[in-house]
Amino acid sequence: MDRVILHSDCNCFYASVEMLHHPELAGKPLAVGGDPEQRHGIILTANYIAKRAGVKTGTALWEARQACPGLIIVPPRMDLYLRFSNLTREIYREYSDLVESYGLDECWIDCTQSEACMGNGPDLAAEISGRIKKELGITVSIGVSWNKIYAKFGSDYRKPDAITVINRDNYRDIVWRSPVEDLLFVGRATKRKLNRYGILTIGELARTDPSLLKDIFGKMGLVLSAFARGEDQTPVAAEHSEMPIKSIGNSTTTPRDLTTEQDVRMVLYMLSESVASRLRRHGFVGDVVEIYVRDGDLSGFSRQHKIDMPTNISEEIAQEAMRLFRENYRWEKPIRSVGVRVTHLKMEDYPYQLSLFTDPAWREKQLKADLAVDEIRDRFGFWAVRRGLMHVDTKLSDEDAQTHVVHPHGYFERGNQTGV
Repeated sequence: MDRVILHSDCNCFYASVEMLHHPELAGKPLAVGGDPEQRHGIILTANYIAKRAGVKTGTALWEARQACPGLIIVPPRMDLYLRFSNLTREIYREYSDLVESYGLDECWIDCTQSEACMGNGPDLAAEISGRIKKELGITVSIGVSWNKIYAKFGSDYRKPDAITVINRDNYRDIVWRSPVEDLLFVGRATKRKLNRYGILTIGELARTDPSLLKDIFGKMGLVLSAFARGEDQTPVAAEHSEMPIKSIGNSTTTPRDLTTEQDVRMVLYMLSESVASRLRRHGFVGDVVEIYVRDGDLSGFSRQHKIDMPTNISEEIAQEAMRLFRENYRWEKPIRSVGVRVTHLKMEDYPYQLSLFTDPAWREKQLKADLAVDEIRDRFGFWAVRRGLMHVDTKLSDEDAQTHVVHPHGYFERGNQTGV
């Protein structure tokens, strides 16, 4: 018996959540993007009004404003988006315990065992869609199929607020007639290479000799062939202690170049405080700290290290970030942007081995201090309390570390079962 797989994708997720919190902007073009005053000039997402005017994700703010002169741009609020992401997953888990996130705004839901008592796939999709619209105020597009790849294709096929069923009877008419780049994992470079061999549609990819695809792309060619034919058997992974995202981070392009270690220390502590606060707010800890550094010529590097125990304590994250920086940067050029992230996330109550080299009393004091700061900032605003270090250069420390970064799990991280 075929599986019943749903793929639910929140429409224009960041922008849709922002529209809920800015009802006065209803009917106006809105985008979520960075702050040009602080050299953060990229569009992250836009609502459909802005998209129809030509605003595209990843474009510079000035380009977006040229395409849509009346465009309203608001800064990202990743904590808010994480909260809504959690709320959508709570609804999904009422229909199945097999819910796998693919980023904040997308999930696969295996409803195979739910059909007998809750209804067929299309009916479940309609019910889920209606509940999210009513309870959360945003819309989703849902694909329904017997495998994850076609379900994902279905959620992308019609937007917004749509349900597309891809079954054994219609997949050749819907999926196979679509451009090859509409298949998951066919990016620009893969598309160009396939087009050179005369493979323009997913159906042509499905009918191509798999051995030829293997010669062109290696093992990935066999994976793409199986995906095109609807033969992917990758299971929907149940989420238990593992988070739907594998890391939380902050990065910032600083208002001036960083020229001393003191400059870097100030920014890394500011970023670490924000990352740690967001980890605590969502009940996460992580045991890998990573930094990213980019100089004025836009060349950069990233380094990471696994620490002894999972943490959401700002001092531990900042100390590890500074250690990584000191060991890996040689001050040949000024620094333009810096990032900090914590990865390998778990729930904060997840059991882990204590370290003989860490003082539990010190950690407890640091955590209590962080929680006290969280409470003060929640009540009186971010600037109500901050480290004395931040007063060394108020131009650098006046940013609120709002460029949030989350990294979803990749499709292949949990393994695939395509038979190749």
